[in-house]
Amino acid sequence: MPTATRSPSSPPASRLSPDALRAEFVGASGYLAACSTGLPSLGTRAAMTADLHARPDLLHYAAVTERARASFARLVGVGADRVAIGSQTSVLVSLLAAGLPAGATVLCPEGEFSSLVLPFAHAGRGIRVRTVPLGDLAEALSSSDDLVAFSIVQSATGEVADADAIVTAARRHGARVVCDATQAVGWLPVDAARFDALVCHAYKWLCAPRGAAFLSLSEDFAATLEPVQAGWYAGADPWAACYGADARLADDARRFDVSPAWQAMVGAEPAIAMFAQADAAALHHRVTGLAARFRDRLALPQPARATPIVTWPDADGVDLARLTRAGVTASGRRGNARVAFHVFNDESDVGLAAAALGR
Repeated sequence: MPTATRSPSSPPASRLSPDALRAEFVGASGYLAACSTGLPSLGTRAAMTADLHARPDLLHYAAVTERARASFARLVGVGADRVAIGSQTSVLVSLLAAGLPAGATVLCPEGEFSSLVLPFAHAGRGIRVRTVPLGDLAEALSSSDDLVAFSIVQSATGEVADADAIVTAARRHGARVVCDATQAVGWLPVDAARFDALVCHAYKWLCAPRGAAFLSLSEDFAATLEPVQAGWYAGADPWAACYGADARLADDARRFDVSPAWQAMVGAEPAIAMFAQADAAALHHRVTGLAARFRDRLALPQPARATPIVTWPDADGVDLARLTRAGVTASGRRGNARVAFHVFNDESDVGLAAAALGR
């Protein structure tokens, strides 16, 4: 049986090493905020610059979008026919919320990122959202829950969910499983086929421009959804679906597409292709190792499941201010300071941040 997160075996020699990936980024020293937004790669910069100097070409944009879709599908282990494109996480989740029956119950972790929760909370029709601590999610599932929605990596804390336990419990109780992988894909191998739906905005760990998001759907879940956002790009032949109400929609997940943000896709395509070629095991080891060494410098406990996001109490913002003064780009969330180590970081970033904090 496939697992929710993958532990890949030794990759082919053609896979990109972490060092090769890191060479694609410039000006990254002290940037510890991939959990807020990633940095553009050289490939992304070149693609977007070339686009600005060229005449708009819609056929080119469509080809770029399809390459981005295929690369994302390869990253999460599904066929491209199972992936829909969008622009924002909340918009894609709203499509899922619209498909729930009246009076449905959705289980979410406490403190979950609002883009995953609010579409369900405001769907109307008597749909109810209940929450429990992330660590209790699998045990809390019951036959009264129609759907469980969770981020595989929590935005506020970096905690990695026990996705396998959650999926197993959901299947036992007949609940659908929706996973937000925005804080995961790009450093954590994820098997989207294990979930009914997986949503991911690519502007964080995949280092794409904001405005390129993806939704992976199982065939049986997709069959329960209506294409309520259907536009011309959801057509079986988008170029023949530009006018009127009788256009035939795509038979696969593309019927849930929204018209792509062209320039965002231009920048996203080389970035996602790059991560799809990465040595996933080596990348995971690199970024979580940097975070582990930073925790050691700060005498912080290591998490149950390795994560490159490190948080610690900083209610008054003093530590965040220290980091900022030292030239470290970090963030604060829910009374904590938060840093994230990605492939463009190295040991010097660990030392810079630790020294800024007097460690």
